[in-house]
Amino acid sequence: MTSKLSRRNWLRRSTLFGAGVAALAAPAARPARSAAPAAVGHSDQTVKKVEEIFLDTPFKTVPNRHQFREYQHEERRFKELCKVHLGNGVVGVGEGPVTAAARKKVMGQNAAGHMWDDSLGSGLQIALFDAVAKTNDVPIHRLLGRQVRKRAFLSWWAVDMPGKDWILECKEAISLGYTSLKGKARPWFDLIDQCNTLVPTLPKHFEIDFDFNSTLLDSGHASRYLVELEQFHNIAIYETPIPQGDVEGNKLLRRKTNIPIAHHYGNPPIMTALRQEVCDGFVVGGGASAVLASGAIAAAANKPFWLQLTGCGVTTVWAMHLAAVLTHATWPAINLNHMFVTDLVKPGIRLENGTIAIPDTPGLGYELDEDAIAKYRIDSIPTRPRPNRLYAIRWPSGASSYYRNADEFRADFVAGKLPPYPRGVYMEEIAQNGSREWKDLNERAQSGGVHLGSSPL
Repeated sequence: MTSKLSRRNWLRRSTLFGAGVAALAAPAARPARSAAPAAVGHSDQTVKKVEEIFLDTPFKTVPNRHQFREYQHEERRFKELCKVHLGNGVVGVGEGPVTAAARKKVMGQNAAGHMWDDSLGSGLQIALFDAVAKTNDVPIHRLLGRQVRKRAFLSWWAVDMPGKDWILECKEAISLGYTSLKGKARPWFDLIDQCNTLVPTLPKHFEIDFDFNSTLLDSGHASRYLVELEQFHNIAIYETPIPQGDVEGNKLLRRKTNIPIAHHYGNPPIMTALRQEVCDGFVVGGGASAVLASGAIAAAANKPFWLQLTGCGVTTVWAMHLAAVLTHATWPAINLNHMFVTDLVKPGIRLENGTIAIPDTPGLGYELDEDAIAKYRIDSIPTRPRPNRLYAIRWPSGASSYYRNADEFRADFVAGKLPPYPRGVYMEEIAQNGSREWKDLNERAQSGGVHLGSSPL
């Protein structure tokens, strides 16, 4: 039996119908900034062109004094940016080399369909995310997940150097709003002497993380040394003191020291690292898919980490968007943009109290500094022979060891061929002076380290 249509029912149905029509007619509301992921629109997101830009960006004065000992550090001044042009006219920007295979994979394809492919490399992946986010009028972090913070933690980075130069690095870092530094701890410098020089110049709130890159060799060498370093209040984290695969050794170090230990995520395998409690937190890097997966597991295990995605300002901003959605990215990130005379982006990277505001405008939220691009642009990344240099490790016994570069003397330290971290050790470059002694030592060093009981140079 059909029910009678009362005035009340008629009004109720009319109201619901009207609301439904209005909802269909009204434009879709901008999604809340905390919602994720953002929906991809229907504009033409086909990749029409991939443009490569090569740059030779000079180091600042202090980094320039020390980057050339290790070949890979010197090469950091050469950068490759890429621009991805979509069919809708939007241009996305990224940083990193673009291979022929990666270019072929995305050409003529929908950018949104490939932006999660880590195999493309950082340059293309960042550019695709930037382009898709701009197309949809949202910041990149809206494509990555739910925003959990509005400011990202960043840290200064400095290669191994005498304490007096670390002082200069920290002074500049503090002037730019940084509250932490990650320094390279190396067995050819007396780290305790470096700290005795550096720490008295620092404010108490400024923190130092030391990356040993396994150069303390084993728990026997490491345990007493790490405990001795605890006298310096500013030290906050030790990274990879001994090989990460040494599970029992790392468990012992955690029991010996009160300072947290960080490991690169994935070595040993993550479930081993978590079950055996070999470290207090992680160093996380890689492509978008890998970083978010690593961050999710770290969060489930309640382990903090820092993001380590290195490059110019483009990569730094990309890392900020990742930090926006990762709950446990609470240790200051390492990015390296501050080592160069330009960030290559506008506005520049500027911190307050160790953090920086995460952009909330479409795409990366920063633009390329086209004036800097024009100034430092080159035709291609050059292939150059290693510079012919000579370095001396000065031992407290009065002996000296001569090498051509840091890669070679680091290899001998890690292999256990040289004493690890003796008090009073230091390293210096021996300038080419045209003497017979310099030429002779340099020639002998072509076959490996030259170890002498005296210091002829």
